[in-house]
Amino acid sequence: MYVCNCNGLRQRDVASAIEAGACRPRDIFAAHQCQAQCAKCVCEMREMIQDSRDAYAMAAE
Repeated sequence: MYVCNCNGLRQRDVASAIEAGACRPRDIFAAHQCQAQCAKCVCEMREMIQDSRDAYAMAAE
């Protein structure tokens, strides 16, 4: 499924950037050499980043 239609970023693209250390949507765009266009995807990216942080916190417990 696409997260960012403007740049053609799929969930797996966003997830790989997060796994590589992206902690802000800006970092995700930079990892894929693009930038936000309409920014409709930013909220979903933030949710994915937070979900990843929550998963790491649960694993650490």
